[in-house]
Amino acid sequence: MNAIARASLLLLPWLAAQAADPTPRPLFQDFMGLNAHFTFKPELYRQTVRRVRNYHNLNWDVNRPGEPAHPPLCVNRVDWKADVYGRWKAAGLETSICLQFTGFEAATPGYQKFWVGQEQWCFDYGRKVASYFGPSGAEQLCTSFEIGNEPGAKFDPALWRSLFTQMAKGIRAGDPKAKIVTATAVAREGDDYAQDLRKVYADPEMLKLYDVINLHTYSELPRRDPSQSPWVRGYPETPGIRYLKDVDEAVAWRDQHAPGKEIWITEFGYDAGTEAAMSRRKDWALKLDWQGVSDLHQAQYLVRSFLLFAERDVARAYIYFFDDQDEPSVHGSSGLTRRFQPKPSFWAVRQLYQTLGDYRFERVVRQEAGKLHLYAFQPGRRAGSPIWVAWSPTGVRSDRQQGYVPRETEVTLTDLPAQPARVLGMAVADGAAPALPWKAAGPRAITLTIGESPAYLVFGPQP
Repeated sequence: MNAIARASLLLLPWLAAQAADPTPRPLFQDFMGLNAHFTFKPELYRQTVRRVRNYHNLNWDVNRPGEPAHPPLCVNRVDWKADVYGRWKAAGLETSICLQFTGFEAATPGYQKFWVGQEQWCFDYGRKVASYFGPSGAEQLCTSFEIGNEPGAKFDPALWRSLFTQMAKGIRAGDPKAKIVTATAVAREGDDYAQDLRKVYADPEMLKLYDVINLHTYSELPRRDPSQSPWVRGYPETPGIRYLKDVDEAVAWRDQHAPGKEIWITEFGYDAGTEAAMSRRKDWALKLDWQGVSDLHQAQYLVRSFLLFAERDVARAYIYFFDDQDEPSVHGSSGLTRRFQPKPSFWAVRQLYQTLGDYRFERVVRQEAGKLHLYAFQPGRRAGSPIWVAWSPTGVRSDRQQGYVPRETEVTLTDLPAQPARVLGMAVADGAAPALPWKAAGPRAITLTIGESPAYLVFGPQP
């Protein structure tokens, strides 16, 4: 078979996918995101993502609701344009602003009571910030606004709906091109961190006010007894946990009740602290025997989470968090970097971004619980060679990592587009990714040893 014929065969799945799916999944460069904050270093993290989300407290813009906002200046005279969003934009990043209602509690007792009667201020504030920061403004510093972060089910639903409605209308008035994102929600009974989509965002008037349904999901394991921390996490594919179930339920609810709305996962992640940090646990963390995961597991689980989310018709997924100070507490060691020094997860996420950035999810080739996941990706903007990703969907199942033996197994992969040009292991350090050995098992089949670190099967030159 000559080179032209072989190239034509490689193109057939790509052409079929374009014809069959009028609304294809996002390119990975548009899919991958990272949560950021004031100390974010855009030049460093631009290697891993191009989308960032920032926690933007309302009390940084005004001393109290009722006062006019004066973007880009904060009440302490920090300049959002010069010091934050302008720098991020200059580095080629696209920002989503999360407008957090927290921060005023210290000034007035009763968090919710403090917001009663502030609907007009919410409208005025939304219009002001959208007209300045939004995609139609002169500065074009952000493309979307999230109204609230985690008000949760304890926030009075009627009051929240009233505040959300007015701020959303203000944002629409300030910049109709800006996307409006809900606060964190679930398609079930709400909890301390998420509201019930069915109760808060479902009626026709609310559906008009937002473009994106917002999820936070963490792979938390069920508590065996009261001494176990409720925040211990397992590997992404752990059977029986809510990690992927919450996503599936939200997608199903969206498809039935809110077609056309995007779904974003604006927080997911894994804590990975050093042994020295874990030895400093105290108070509730020690009493509840809280544990993080290893640096290697963090890298594996973040990459696999992106792949699993891509399968589920999610438009974006943002890692929590960009950097940490190696603190022995929940979210205190969840960064891609530790004191701005890359962890293995930094390099693994960078590899995923650089390898699949111009690609989009096509299909699940094989999915065998506890044995093998094999996903196919196709180039998105122009014709090119496919890339498949394989891994063992296993990992640490409890808060006890000591003595864990990672699973490796030899598998035979058949019906490949062709024999791979190369097979690459997951990067955990700077430099070239490791090449993995494989053996031909037929014209379109190979034998390969897979493990819990994803392997990339590249079937030709990348576009």
